[in-house]
Formats: sequence, structure tokens, C-alpha cells
Amino acid sequence: MPHTQPATAVPAAPVAAAPVPEASANPGKWGRVDTDGTVYVKTADGERAVGSWQAGEPAEGLAHFARRFDDVRTEVELLVARLTAGSGDPKHTLTSAKHIKDSLTDAALVGDLAALAARIDHVLEKAQHAVESVKHARDEARGQALARKQELVAEVEKIAESSTQWKVAGDRLRGILDEWKTIKGVDRKTDDQLWKRFSKARDTFNRRRGSHFADLDRQRAAAKERKQELVKLAEEISESEDWGPTAARYRELMTEWKAAGRAPKEADDSLWQQFRAAQDRFFSRRSAVFSERDAELVENAKRKEALIAEAEKINPAADLDAARAHLHRIQEKWDEVGKVPRERIRELEGKLRAVEDKVRNAADAQWRRTDPEAEARAAQFRERVEQFEAQAAKARAAGDKRRAEQAEAQAAQWREWLAAAENAVASR
Repeated sequence: MPHTQPATAVPAAPVAAAPVPEASANPGKWGRVDTDGTVYVKTADGERAVGSWQAGEPAEGLAHFARRFDDVRTEVELLVARLTAGSGDPKHTLTSAKHIKDSLTDAALVGDLAALAARIDHVLEKAQHAVESVKHARDEARGQALARKQELVAEVEKIAESSTQWKVAGDRLRGILDEWKTIKGVDRKTDDQLWKRFSKARDTFNRRRGSHFADLDRQRAAAKERKQELVKLAEEISESEDWGPTAARYRELMTEWKAAGRAPKEADDSLWQQFRAAQDRFFSRRSAVFSERDAELVENAKRKEALIAEAEKINPAADLDAARAHLHRIQEKWDEVGKVPRERIRELEGKLRAVEDKVRNAADAQWRRTDPEAEARAAQFRERVEQFEAQAAKARAAGDKRRAEQAEAQAAQWREWLAAAENAVASR
């Protein structure tokens, strides 16, 4: 977890002391010059000698020491103004104010020393408050800087451990380093420790990235070698006229090409152009051959349509033998014509088959009508019926009822067979 410094309490701002009156406006109010030239300043504890004036009028001497007082007063007010504006180093102001206060005890000045002392105390208090505020702000800034650097180190360590978005992660590491350089205020020992973690994590990331791209380079080199082999294979079969198997082989080569992975970009683009050129060369040749063949197939279909039109005029009922001969000639021409477009095969062959069925059915009907075996069978059945009827009559005349019934039963059976044979002949 990021470490933050505990907040330091800031003392309340001091109440401002009243401005100190200028001494030079009325020096006599704050001091006097004795007849022997000794200059005195009035204090709460009585008069105090601050110097001697022998060079001229006493009033001039008093004014001289009053002006010196005003110079100190001005210096104090400058410190007040600096503190109020928040400019400069409050420590320097505090030191200057202490120096002025220490000098007041024996200062050769004529003026309202009590007011000046109070004003200096105000400056001291205000400067101390400013020093504490600056320290508090510095401590807060130091804590925030420390916390931010700890956050950045944690982020860098996470990137180093698991990130595979190499470009994005590399850009982020550079951004973190740029921000790191702008963060000030962390103590040197802690900063060095954090920087060591930062540097170690960055090195770990760089090693992982280097290893990844080294593997990628090896993979791309292998892909380049494999694609060079595929280009050679594609070029070797580009002049083949074994259209179906070769087209299938190109599909296999394309699958192998995709499985080979990416070669280095420049090589990959060049190899792909070579592969496509070989493939296009084959398929362009095949397309030209197929276009010529398709035109031939369309012409064949037209010729077969003409043969069908001729075949449909055949009338087997008028002359069966002539119809057979005519159909045979058409069938021979049909075979000579050859193939037609795939989508026309069923239609054209169906129409020719209908004519073939018509001639075949006429031949079957004629055969049934003229079949000598059927006529012979019917005559044989008729003879058997007559034989068994004669046997029955003879047995009945002899009084042999049993033999008569047996002969009549056999005659009835053969009579049924005779009727079936006669019906078969009649239905042809």
C-alpha cells in the first residue's frame, strides 16, 4: 500500500500588531539631547543613552537618531510585506527578524522602541507560522511524492510480470519514466530503493519482450522457409493440365500457406505475390480451357436437341422395323455428339429415353401378339382338357363313378389353365 506522511497541524495565524509610527516626524516625542550632547531615548523603564551628538544643533542629532530608527522600522515593514505576500524564504525572514530584535537592546535609535519591539514580535510569530506552514506543505508534498512513486513502481512491476501488449506497455514505461523524473521531494535513500525496484522491473520486461521477439523472429524465419517451399510447389504444378486434382492441390497448398504463419513482412509480401502468380497462371489456363469446353458443350446440346426433334417424329406403329433402324441411327449420332452442359444432361437424355421407350413398347406388343409358344401352350391345354373329358365320359359309361369324378376334376383344372393361356394371347 502507498505510504503517506501523517498531516502536521498548522498553527493559527498570529494577530497583527499595529504599525510603528515614524520617529522622524516628531523626534522630540521619543527622545532628547542633553546639554553635554548625550542623546537619550525614552523607554518604559526610563531614558537610555543611545549616543552623543557634538557636530551641530541638538535637534539635528535627535533627527539623526530618529532617521536611523525609521530605517529599522522600514526594514521591519519590508519583512511584514514579504510575509504577507508569501514571497521569499520564511526562514530567512525569521532569521532577519531575530537579528533585529537582538540588536534593539543596545540599538542607537530614537523612536517608539516598544511599538517596534511589538512589531518585531509580530514578525517573528508570523515568520514562525510561515515556516511551519512551509514545512507542513513540504511534508505533505513529500508524502504525496513518495506515494506516487510507490504507485508507479507497483505498476511497472505488474507490467514486467504479465503484460504481453509489448508496444502499449513499452510506451507506458516511457511515460512512467518521464513522470518519475518530475516527482521531487522523496528522501535520497528511499528514492534509491524505489528506483532499484523500478529499474529491475523494467529490465525484466525488456528481457521478456526481447525473448518474445526472438521467438517471433525464429517463427517468422521458419514461416519464410516453409512459404518458399510452397511457392516452389505452386510453380511446379502451374502448367499442369490435370485440372481437377491440380485445383484440389492448390486448395491444399493454400491451407498449408495459412498454417505456416507470418514471415517477415517484406519477404511475406514478395512470397505471396509469387504464390498467387503461379496459382493465377494455372487457373487462367484452366478457365480458358473450360470456357472453350463450355462453348463446345452448348453447341453439343443444340445438336442433341435437333436429334431429339428428329426422334420424336418416329412412328413405330406404322413400320416397327423402320422405326428401330431410324432410332439406331439417331443413337449413334447421339453418342458421336458427346457431352453437354451438366445442367442439360437429365433433360435431354430424358427426352431421348421417352422415344426409346415408345419404340421398345411397340416391339414388345408385337412380340406378344405373334409368340408361337403361347399359341402352342393354349393348344396343348385344349388337348389335355379334351382327353380328360373323354376319360370321364368313358368311366361314367362303364359305371366307374370314382374314375369319372377324378377325370372331370383334372379336366376342370386344365380348363382353367387353358382359359388363362387364351386370355394371355388375346390381351397382346
